[in-house]
Amino acid sequence: MSNLTYKKLIRHPEKVNLPDNPIKRKPNWIRVKAPVSKEYIDTKNLMRNLKLNTVCEEASCPNIGECWKKGHATFMILGDICTRGCSFCNVATGKPNTVDKFEPFNVASAVKKLNLNHVVITSVDRDDLNDGGASHFCEVIKEIRIQSPNSTIEVLTPDFLRKKNALNKIVNAKPDVFNHNLETVPRLYKNVRPGAAYYHSLTLLKEAKILDKNIYTKSGIMVGLGETNDEIIDVLKDMRKHLVDFVTIGQYLQPTVKHIGIDRFVTPNDFSKFESIAYDLGFLMVSSSPMTRSSFFAGEDFIKLKNNTVNQIN
Repeated sequence: MSNLTYKKLIRHPEKVNLPDNPIKRKPNWIRVKAPVSKEYIDTKNLMRNLKLNTVCEEASCPNIGECWKKGHATFMILGDICTRGCSFCNVATGKPNTVDKFEPFNVASAVKKLNLNHVVITSVDRDDLNDGGASHFCEVIKEIRIQSPNSTIEVLTPDFLRKKNALNKIVNAKPDVFNHNLETVPRLYKNVRPGAAYYHSLTLLKEAKILDKNIYTKSGIMVGLGETNDEIIDVLKDMRKHLVDFVTIGQYLQPTVKHIGIDRFVTPNDFSKFESIAYDLGFLMVSSSPMTRSSFFAGEDFIKLKNNTVNQIN
């Protein structure tokens, strides 16, 4: 067994014995360039020097080259090992390491170094921690406010299932955007997002808005996992009922043969239809395209979100 094969196996121990799902050839509307720019290398070196993780790398985001060329990165705190094993996700699964107490300062230092106007902070699931890592999120937010007071902050959190008061801690830390992804339609949760609960996630989003009406709420789903168009529309309706302001819709891309297979490649035309339907339902901001991801163009989208809020009021 090669070292590369061995590393892939231990990265996803829960997937080793699963049957292989052949990776389908991508259609011509899904193409990304290899990350080779100087800015990409500089961003990568900065993350390594500060011992930071990014979801861009850990989740094998196809947009990493474009984002890092602009000096944009989504920080993944609380380590690089998740306590859950979602069938779509390429983040490693296993027993997490001790929380790095220097991480909040180092994340804030990177934000300052990159001169980010808008920063996205996400994390692995940490079911092993009493508050799911909520206190650590708060420390990161606090440190960014100190080092980069003009930066707006978006948090993309786990579901904090059975973690009492975790959401309250996050909201009290005053992020500008509270993001939690539903990922897929409720019928597919058991296979796609085991350990999570669709209606709990919806409730989390609604409660964040109720706790602080000034926080923008955001959620996203992937398509191509076996859902129907009607089920996607039902999820959009559920989001609006639970006070979600901003929705992202993107194409699922299979990381390895051990991950859930792609059911279909949704056409750009269908993504445009979903966008129109979402705006008709009352979302303030919609990002819907094959390459859309939660953090892709998050800063630019936040500006549009605020402008759309002002226009709606007027």
